[in-house]
Amino acid sequence: MLVSWDWLKEYVNLPLTPDQLAQRLSMSGLNHEGTTQVDGDTVLDLEVTSNRPDCLGHIGVAREIGVLCQEELCRPNPQPQESSSPVGELVRVRIDCPELCPRYTARVIRGVKIKESPAWLAKRLAAVNVASVNNIVDITNYVLMECGQPLHTFDLAKLSGREIIVREAEQGEEFEAINHQKYVLEPGMCVITDAERSVAIGGVMGGADSEISANTTDVLIETADFDQLSVRNTARRLNLGSDSSYRFERGVDPEGIDWASRRCCEMILDLAGGELASGVVDVVGRARPERAKIVFRFAQVARVLGIEVDPDEACRILASLGLTELSRNKETIELRAPSWRRDLSREIDLIEEVARIHGYEQIPEDKQVAMTVSHRPDADRVMAKVRTVLTAAGFDEAVTASVVNQDWSDAFSPWTREESLKSLLPMLRGAEYLRRSLVPSLLGVRRLNESLSNDVIELFETAKVYLPRPGQMPAEPLMLGITSGQDFFYVKGIIEKLLNVVDPQLELDCSDFHDPLFASGKACRLGVAKRELGVLGTLSAEGCLQFDLRGPTTVAELRIEPFCELANLIPQYTPHSAHPAIVRDLNLIVSESLRWAELSATVRSASDKALESIDYRETYRDPERDGVGKKRLLFSMTFRKPQRTLTGDEADAICQAIVAECRAKHAAELLT
Repeated sequence: MLVSWDWLKEYVNLPLTPDQLAQRLSMSGLNHEGTTQVDGDTVLDLEVTSNRPDCLGHIGVAREIGVLCQEELCRPNPQPQESSSPVGELVRVRIDCPELCPRYTARVIRGVKIKESPAWLAKRLAAVNVASVNNIVDITNYVLMECGQPLHTFDLAKLSGREIIVREAEQGEEFEAINHQKYVLEPGMCVITDAERSVAIGGVMGGADSEISANTTDVLIETADFDQLSVRNTARRLNLGSDSSYRFERGVDPEGIDWASRRCCEMILDLAGGELASGVVDVVGRARPERAKIVFRFAQVARVLGIEVDPDEACRILASLGLTELSRNKETIELRAPSWRRDLSREIDLIEEVARIHGYEQIPEDKQVAMTVSHRPDADRVMAKVRTVLTAAGFDEAVTASVVNQDWSDAFSPWTREESLKSLLPMLRGAEYLRRSLVPSLLGVRRLNESLSNDVIELFETAKVYLPRPGQMPAEPLMLGITSGQDFFYVKGIIEKLLNVVDPQLELDCSDFHDPLFASGKACRLGVAKRELGVLGTLSAEGCLQFDLRGPTTVAELRIEPFCELANLIPQYTPHSAHPAIVRDLNLIVSESLRWAELSATVRSASDKALESIDYRETYRDPERDGVGKKRLLFSMTFRKPQRTLTGDEADAICQAIVAECRAKHAAELLT
């Protein structure tokens, strides 16, 4: 924001030198970028952060200086003289898209004379790097740079039907701007039209068909408020930024709209002549919510800043910033922020304002602020355990983009069949879909590492996926994605270990899962405690080819929510038994369709508490001996009694019970 020293002096007394003022403004949050001399005027270049659009005009900066230096702000009070002709007979305004345009006002001046601006006006604009065009256009630019409210003027004679319609753009609608470039518009963009055609892009730029020319005699002055996000998206989609869009996308003062309109009309009457129609066409498409009340506790200043600020001084600072006092007692004051400071909504915002105006330099460097012991959220503690297990197992954490291309988006989606959400402003070229799974992104990272000849590529990522829901906002569950060069059972063991550190009592459930990405028989859907946990599978040859992978790959994607819901974060202690263990191996002939998870569950249910662990060893197939559709499952079991030594006969009896139960439930036969 370029600020003219001579211009500032019209609104506030400047008791400091330019260098001193620049330093004071920098210390209060308006960073000084540099100072230049323009035609005898000193021009300050200030960095205005996005939360302070009120300082995107000279009056706003002057207000800030007045607060810092305790000087009174002298803001003009425009009262343009009106004629007897009502403006409602000259122009009509209709808002068809209130979500894009909350408010639109119009005034009309007839009989103006278009000519060059006076030297003082052209000099003012030149100081802030704005070229002079003619007196009407220059006045709108002057008011913009004065108060931060964009305005636009139309040649009234060029508006068909003397009508203004504010609506949403149609798909493929063409528009020629005042820069004489043509643009193709899309839904979501706000356009200003007359009875026949578009005449401006709301909040961004006017059109060539209705611009002020040397033959203009009647002028319509537009001052309005446009949706911030819509203006931002429109300006970026069209690559058409302007001083107006820069301010609209940060937010304008809703109570300054009429002031800017009156100020513009007053200057036009003074510099271009003409007759102002009485009244104003003021159409409200969407009412602004009432500004919230803020309770400010005086004791919080010392607690947060570490220094005492007298309550009367704090109240003076807040009043000078424009806050309205609603009530007050010894401990608190209730306030409402001014319309131009929408960034003030909480008590901590007001404490920051007190610190900023009182002076950060007033806070000693060695001042200690009382600290309060904090507690990590349970979700963070669970994630710390998850990361510890994975990194201990040799996995590295990856960070990938939340957007993917269409091929990756369609490659794998175990959570929803709804179409992916598409970004209007892609962060990466070609990647415009919000991902529904972490797996494609991790496989892309795996491919990159393979191309670099990395031997070990064990990766995991924790991030959100975006699951569309018709008629609602998308669900954004936090996921854990894993990719490994190890086999299916290795990764399954990692997942079981994750559950074990969350709660040793949790058991992993497996069920059938089929997806073209995975090899047949090497994928399953995972659950825990009757909750859906995720999916696990080994990529098929086609899946590896789809992602251009060279080696075997196993992937898993798990929901984090069940881990957090089921976590037992109280440290558990289980004493080791001093008595020896007995290990027994069983080799069972079972149906090809029987899963290891089903068999192991049967083994656990058939054994007593002496079963300490069960470990899968191998699967073997011999159709000639065992028959077609049969397989052998070899596994080991460890038995131990915590109170005494377990005998061999007791272990054999348990094994016999297990075999009998497996025969009854799964038609299993013991291979001897």
